[in-house]
Amino acid sequence: MGALWISHVEVTDAEAYGRYAAIATEAIAEHGGVFIARGGRYVQMEGRDRPRNVVARFPSFEAAVECYNSDRYQEALSHARNASDRDLVIVEEAPQG
Repeated sequence: MGALWISHVEVTDAEAYGRYAAIATEAIAEHGGVFIARGGRYVQMEGRDRPRNVVARFPSFEAAVECYNSDRYQEALSHARNASDRDLVIVEEAPQG
């Protein structure tokens, strides 16, 4: 089964976060991840509002976790830590059928 990264972000330093996004995009692709939502329109129905919402799908839960822990993604994350307030969760997809 696949897995999703679901991230809610408030960017506080656009330049540094841009560096994160460029490197993270490469790291995610290297682990078979594809973006299914990246920014775009949204309606906050519950919880804390953060203006940037990102969802990436991975071929497996393990691939999603490996991506997060990879050296390349950790390099990307070093740019995001002081440039955003964010939450990220990895969720395994439900079986189809």
